[in-house]
Amino acid sequence: MLLWAPQALLALLLPVLLPQGEARRRGGLQAHNTSRPALWRLSDHLLTNYKKGVRPVRDWRRPTTISIDVIVYAILNVDEKNQVLTTYIWYRQYWTDEFLQWNPEDFDNITKLSIPTDSIWVPDILINEFVDVGKSPDIPYVYVQHHGEVQNYKPLQVVTACSLDIYNFPFDVQNCSLTFTSWLHTIQDINISLWRLPEKVKFDKSVFMNQGEWELLAVLTQFREFSMESSSCYAEMKFYVVIRRRPLFYAVNLLLPSIFLMVMDIVGFYLPPESGERVSFKITLLLGYSVFLIIVSDTLPATAIGTPLIGKACLWGRARGGQGSQEWALPPPMCLPPSPCPGDTGVYFVVCMALLVISLAETILIVRLVHKQDLQQPVPAWLRRLVLERISLLLCLGEQPPSHRCPAASQTSKTDDCPDVGNHCGHLGGPRDVDKIPKGKDSPPPPPREASLAVRGLLQELASIRHFLEKREESREVARDWLRVGSVLDRLLFRIYLLAVLAYSVTLVTLWSIWQYS
Repeated sequence: MLLWAPQALLALLLPVLLPQGEARRRGGLQAHNTSRPALWRLSDHLLTNYKKGVRPVRDWRRPTTISIDVIVYAILNVDEKNQVLTTYIWYRQYWTDEFLQWNPEDFDNITKLSIPTDSIWVPDILINEFVDVGKSPDIPYVYVQHHGEVQNYKPLQVVTACSLDIYNFPFDVQNCSLTFTSWLHTIQDINISLWRLPEKVKFDKSVFMNQGEWELLAVLTQFREFSMESSSCYAEMKFYVVIRRRPLFYAVNLLLPSIFLMVMDIVGFYLPPESGERVSFKITLLLGYSVFLIIVSDTLPATAIGTPLIGKACLWGRARGGQGSQEWALPPPMCLPPSPCPGDTGVYFVVCMALLVISLAETILIVRLVHKQDLQQPVPAWLRRLVLERISLLLCLGEQPPSHRCPAASQTSKTDDCPDVGNHCGHLGGPRDVDKIPKGKDSPPPPPREASLAVRGLLQELASIRHFLEKREESREVARDWLRVGSVLDRLLFRIYLLAVLAYSVTLVTLWSIWQYS
């Protein structure tokens, strides 16, 4: 009986001693836990058994929705030749991680925590248009809310391929897309949505640097689903960055010098056509314009498939709006084929040089017509009627005074008529005529033979001089006729040239105005 007494006493005391020991142990653990910082305890609580290689959902049938947002900070470079756009954006995304949740009351009321990005699951959201790795700063942390929302903010220097349309340069509007999509996961695993409302994203210029060459017009958004295979469907979110070039620099440095040279070419038509100065003046202008184009060729944008109008590629889409309107339409999903446009200098400058060449050719033609030549043929009758009568009336110049000139046959007969001075030359044709003069009693004696020969030689010299003067006057009259014809044709061609220049200028100004406000 005495041996069973201690065992019975121990059995009675165990129920009382065990709760006290458990209480002491719990108190020691709580004291140990409260001595560590709350951030440590929370980090250990979240990451101790975390599997970053597994999509963070408890039910694998439910997709993870990634909400994204883009804010354009700056347009760094637009490379028209390589069709590359470099932008600097602020990129934001968030998703819900069901394995990163806690009760704030257990951890000193902590509601959010920054943890390393490498320690948790991150979606594989990439930009499809990426062509190069930009110099983006590395942000190694993300914010995690107590209900499991993970916020990933990072700045990105984005180097993307873009179909740049330079035909409207320098009044061009470019529309480049940034397509965010999961590279591997289908829409059953990862879905993409927009963080903010499309209207807020569209006109958000709060952080955009607005002092460069390009002006940000809008950022359009579009969500769509596409399938690479029959059974796989992917989600993507497109951001269309619509930018417009500021044309003041190019207008001052490219357009104004070209306009000044064209104005001087027009003024050159007021030089007399019979002088050779007009040809040398226009050749000097053409040479100066060629040197100007050599300098300009390095400034103008160029692509392998197109050339600017002032100097066609295609757009992913064209924005539509008015001067006082902010309404933009979403671009079409496909790109139209570009229109070929030959040349490297630009249609505008090529046409201007062509006009200078035409002006020089017109000047050479007129100078050739009015150039005085001794063997120049008379103006044909049909050309005289066409130019001096009809074209003169058409240009309101009045009918040109006709030249009063005898035909060539009558000119040759004048030497035989010899009025006034040579009236008696027909009666003294030679020595035999002198001998045939009747000799009367009262008639004076005939002049000596030597005197008659001298008079005959003098008359022949006078006839030769008169014939030479008549020929020279005839050639001068022919030259004056050609000068009148050349003057009328010069005015006609000048007005046609002026109308061509004005029509070309009005067309360009109209097109640039339409492009600038559309």
